Amino acid sequence: MGNHHLVPTPEKNGAIWLAGEASGDFIASLVIPEVARRMQGAPQYGVGGPRMVEAGFHAWHDIRELSVRGYVEVLSHLPRLVRLRSDLVRRFADSMPQVFVGVDAPDFNLGLEAKLRRKGVPVVHFVSPSIWAWRPERIQDVRRAVDHMLLVFPFEVDLYKRAGIPATYVGHPLANVIPMEPDTMGARREFEVDDGLPVVTLMPGSRIDEVKGCGPAFFDAVEKVLHRLGDMHVLIPVADEKARADVIFHASLRPRLAKFMKIAVGKSHRMIEAADAVLVASGTAALECALYKKPMVVGYKMPALTGMIMQKKALIRHVSLPNILLGENVVPEFLQYFCEADPISYALEDAITNDVRRKELQERFSALHESLIADTPNLAADVIMEMTKRRAGGR
Repeated sequence: MGNHHLVPTPEKNGAIWLAGEASGDFIASLVIPEVARRMQGAPQYGVGGPRMVEAGFHAWHDIRELSVRGYVEVLSHLPRLVRLRSDLVRRFADSMPQVFVGVDAPDFNLGLEAKLRRKGVPVVHFVSPSIWAWRPERIQDVRRAVDHMLLVFPFEVDLYKRAGIPATYVGHPLANVIPMEPDTMGARREFEVDDGLPVVTLMPGSRIDEVKGCGPAFFDAVEKVLHRLGDMHVLIPVADEKARADVIFHASLRPRLAKFMKIAVGKSHRMIEAADAVLVASGTAALECALYKKPMVVGYKMPALTGMIMQKKALIRHVSLPNILLGENVVPEFLQYFCEADPISYALEDAITNDVRRKELQERFSALHESLIADTPNLAADVIMEMTKRRAGGR
């Protein structure tokens, strides 16, 4: 009989996915079931997080192994990450996937994708790096690494067309998941904060080093608003129990915050939905706040050297997605040296109390929401399945 049935074949092994952080885990989880269905149940495997696993994904490595940000911070992790990437290239290529789907995490994925592509694996990348915001030279890395790019913002289509790189706009996955009309009162009842007091949601970032950077200014700013406005509810979503412990430590230094806060693991969307205003670290979470039509204040602070390098390579004035997508300063941003408690606290107070501005933002954010809606799972699956034919046909 022999062991011929153990030899992997692309049809048997399905697709490899690699997501490097929580937002990628969420995005991939929406598309994996449709791809698995079209591949007649062939396994979807690789590096991912809990949402992908819930969607039927087989995780060879956990997403947390890749959660590193910034230029300088990555140096201490570099030997481990280089070893991991080499190991993944070997294992992924040996497993003979039908296609590789890299989800965001461009600093890790593009190098991996280039190597897999040279080995004959078709490569789809989901979520373009922000070449329109900074490091435009990465378009050359994309050209070497990627057979087809899945875009989540409509304005990116023209950039890729001009660069001659195959790309398809598939809508933003969040736009389909987040309701056009937020259920604010329902969310407040869930957290038992439906007593008429203002509700602020505090989101200092999903990674530990983000909480270290933004946390002190954010927590101090909310403490100052509590002193000025009086009692209000402060909702703090966290990614896991370790993050909960970090938040409790920070809050223990600020007695009013500790008195009025509620912390929940894995409830970020519902906590945004419950809010009058959100204080948020820049990133996907700021877009989530816009889709929930919430006034927000955006802050971000990285270690000084990383921040200087990023500022030198920046192409646009804004860093938060709502401002980038709307092309103007719609929400206040406090970055690097300006990410300080005093100015943030006054902007947050205005976001809580300014009803005229709230109504204006709701209209702007509703139009933005509509522009990002598409049938993302099917559009993405169409491209991914088209790429599998390359492997079947020997490229």
